[in-house]
Parts: sequence; C-alpha cells; structure tokens
Amino acid sequence: MEVEINEGSVPPFYREVYEAICCKQEDRVQTDVFQRLLSKTDLPVAVQNQIAKHVDCKEGFLSKLTLYKALALIALAQQGKHPSPKLLENFTQEFPKPNLGELKDLHALGMQPASGNPLLLSQTLTELLDIDTVQVELIPEKKGLFLKHVEYEITSQRFQASVYRRYSDFDVFHELLLQRFAYRMVPALPPKRMLKGVLTSTTDREFIEGRRRALRRFVNLVARHPFFSEDGLIKIFLTFNGSDVQNKLRESFKTAGDEFMTCKIATRAKEYLPGDIQAKFSSSREMIRNIFNSFQKLRDQAERMAVRSVENATDLLMFGRELSALGSDTMPVQSWASTNKNTWGTMRQSLKGLSVEFALLADKAAQQGKREEDDVVEKLNLFLDLLQSYKDLCERHEKGVLHDHQRALQKYSVIKRQMMSATVQSKEQVSVDQLESRIVQQENAILTMELRNYFSLFCLHQETQLICTYLQITAHILGAFVNSQIQGHREMSVVWNDLQPKLGCLFGAPNGMPSPPLTPQQGNWKPPNAFFPN
Repeated sequence: MEVEINEGSVPPFYREVYEAICCKQEDRVQTDVFQRLLSKTDLPVAVQNQIAKHVDCKEGFLSKLTLYKALALIALAQQGKHPSPKLLENFTQEFPKPNLGELKDLHALGMQPASGNPLLLSQTLTELLDIDTVQVELIPEKKGLFLKHVEYEITSQRFQASVYRRYSDFDVFHELLLQRFAYRMVPALPPKRMLKGVLTSTTDREFIEGRRRALRRFVNLVARHPFFSEDGLIKIFLTFNGSDVQNKLRESFKTAGDEFMTCKIATRAKEYLPGDIQAKFSSSREMIRNIFNSFQKLRDQAERMAVRSVENATDLLMFGRELSALGSDTMPVQSWASTNKNTWGTMRQSLKGLSVEFALLADKAAQQGKREEDDVVEKLNLFLDLLQSYKDLCERHEKGVLHDHQRALQKYSVIKRQMMSATVQSKEQVSVDQLESRIVQQENAILTMELRNYFSLFCLHQETQLICTYLQITAHILGAFVNSQIQGHREMSVVWNDLQPKLGCLFGAPNGMPSPPLTPQQGNWKPPNAFFPN
C-alpha cells in the first residue's frame, strides 16, 4: 500500500527543507543533493541505504511529496525505529522533525554544483598509457645445474621504484585484486609451469620468456586501469621493498575490503544506469566477443609473419655458409675438365667472400622478426588479454552476483510459504517469531544482493567503455606493423644493393665476353641466356 503524505500531514519544517534544497528551475530535488542531505543525518550507512531504497528517485530527482516521505523516515530512524513504508502507514501522530542541523546550512547543499555522471569515463587511450610504464626483467637464480626459481625485477616509471618479485608474489597480488575488484576486469596470470611434457633447455627458456612477457602485460594493464591505479594494492606491489610483500598486500586488503564497501556511490549505482542496461550489456558482450575473435586471428597471422622472418634469417645464414663452404673447396679442377682458363678457381674466391653479406642479411631478417614480435604481436596480445578479462568478468557477473541473487530470492520464497503455513495452522508463537526473524534477515540479504547486482552492472558499463577506449590501440598496432616493414625492407635493400656489385667477377668472362649490367642504374639485370634458355 502506497504511503499517503501531503502538505497538511507534515510539519512546516519539511516545507522549509524542500525550499532550501530544491532545484528552482525543475521544482524538484536532485538525487545527489538528497544524498548529501542523508549524509548529514549521522545515521549508519546501512540505515541510509534502507531509506534511499524506499524513496522514488526516478530520472535522478525527488518530487516534493517524495522528499517529505524521506524526511519522515529520517526522523523516525533517528528515534531508533526501523525505517519502512509500513512504519509510515501505522504512524498516526504528526511526523517528527528530523535533525538536519541549521537550515541555512541546507541552502548550501542545494547550491553545490552537481558532479558529472560517475558512470562515464573520460580518459583517452593516451592518458591511460601515460599513467605508468612497468618493465619486467628476468633475474634467474641458479643453484647447482638446475634453475631453482626465477625472480623478476619490476621497475615502475610512475613511482620511480625498482623491486624484486617472484611468481608467487604475482599470484597473491592477482588473488587479492580479484577480491578487491570483483566487478572489474582483472587480467589473468600466465601459468606457473608447463602442464605436460619434459622441459628441454630450449623449451624451458621459451616458456620462461613467454611468461615474462605475459606478466609484463598483466602488470601494465593493472597499473594503467583508472580504478586500480589509485589503489593501495598496486602501490605496495610496485614499491614495497620489505621481505614479505605478500603479507603486506593481505594486510592492505583487510583494511580496505572490496570495492562495493568503499565506493561512495555503490549503493546508488542503480540511479545512474540506463533503463535498458540488460539489453545494452547483452549487445556489448556480443560485440566484444566478435572483436576478440577478429583480433585473435590478427595475432595468429602476425605471429606467423614474425616466425617467417626468423626462418628467413636462418635460411639466409645457411645459404651464405654453403656458399662459403663451396668457395673454400681447395680441390683443383683437372685440366682435361676445363676448356678455358681456371675460371672456377677465381669464382670460388668470390663465393667465399659473399658469406659476410648473407650473414648481415640474416641479421637484418632476425631483427625484422624481433620487431614484429615486440611491436606488433605483443601489442595484439596486450589487447587480447584485456578482452579476455572482459569475457571473464561477464561470466563472473552471471555465475556469481546474478546467480546468488536468484538463489536468495528462491530461499525467501520458501521461507514466506513456511510462514503462511505456520500462520494457517496456528503453530506456536515462538516458531512464528523465528520465521519472521528469518524473513527479515533474508530481506536484508536480498537487498544487499540487489545493490551488489546493480553495482556489478555499473562497473560492467564502465569496463565496456574502457574496452572501447582501448580499441584505439588498433591504430598503434597498424602503425607499428607498417613501420617495421618499411624499416626491414629498407635495411635489407641496402645490403642487397651492396652485394650486387660484388657479383661482377662471377660473370667476367676471360674470352672477352662482357659482363652483364649489374645495377638498376645500368638497366634491368638479367641472368645469362645460356643458363636460363627460353
């Protein structure tokens, strides 16, 4: 039953409060002004949340009568009563006056400028990348012939600090981040060890290097997150030089708690969400799933190109070595087998010297592969890690908060049926009172879960914005790819052009035949027709 409150049923102080804090242009009270009013009541946060729940705040405003209802609940709560619509229905006296301090101070509440919509993120990709750059380098510690464990040197540009961390430190840090920011994108850690198979020295090094890169991506994504970056956990992880960083991190988390408990607007998240938030969530999830699939294919193609560059380097090096081996053959050519002068002996000397240029070409190709790996593949992996963390967040929302809320509602329904059955069967009063107590407890649990569900959607909306901001990294990736190709082809072209004139002696014929032109300036070079007949 809706509580009926009108101008005549409230004391004059209620009207004075309304005049003091209402928005004159809208003739309504803004929600953020009402929240500032609530904070002046000195009521416990839980009680403030209960009052806010019973107040209709459509479109971010309270009507005059809604404010009167809220003031009545505040006044009764200050008298120690449990605020609820039922309490107002059964109240027959004049509503009491709430303790809100001096009336002139309330005018200041209405004059404070309304803050921007906290749902919207304003950072650009450049601003996010500028928050910090964290380097992760390997410091292997060997005992005997075997690698006992690996340490990492972590260097933060923002904090101007360098610390040493082991994988177990990353593991604890990651676990606490998930507890502290359960409704945010927390990137996954790489595996600690290879799951199957025997590690050879080569695969061991490759695995450790791959894990180092993944840890670097993880810590940079965390350090640049607009909400993680200002949290005490990240500062401890990047700066604490004590002997037990894991206990230090745990102590910090115990002091802070999870984000829902520390965020000032967590209990009001519903007010800022669009009405069709579920539809927006489903649409965004599908869009990001498609983006993930496309970027995964781009990453796979880029990896293959980087591998081909490295394989090309190996082939060029082996090609040069074979030429050198051919030129180093000292076995003389028999006179009866050579109709001309000893041209093969002269050519062998030239072939031997070409290995230097081919080694240089191999080095340039290897550098090209490294650029493609570092500048292109690694950036694609960074964005894929972020996209995967968004997918994981969506699953946590559906299997965690949403699932718990539905279970709580089912439990509440069962208890209500038990209560109705006990009332009909006229059971003992003690049993009925216990059921009533359980119902109240379950209602409070459901209220908390509803608030957490809306806060989870609030965070999901912000994390979706963060993904869209990071989409601009596509331009960085394409720029790095094009630049690496230009640089690689230019550097190899220089070596090829230097190599070309050195082939002249290979075609210098002793019988007076002119050597074919060798440079682009002299014309298009073609091999002798005798070698490649039409």
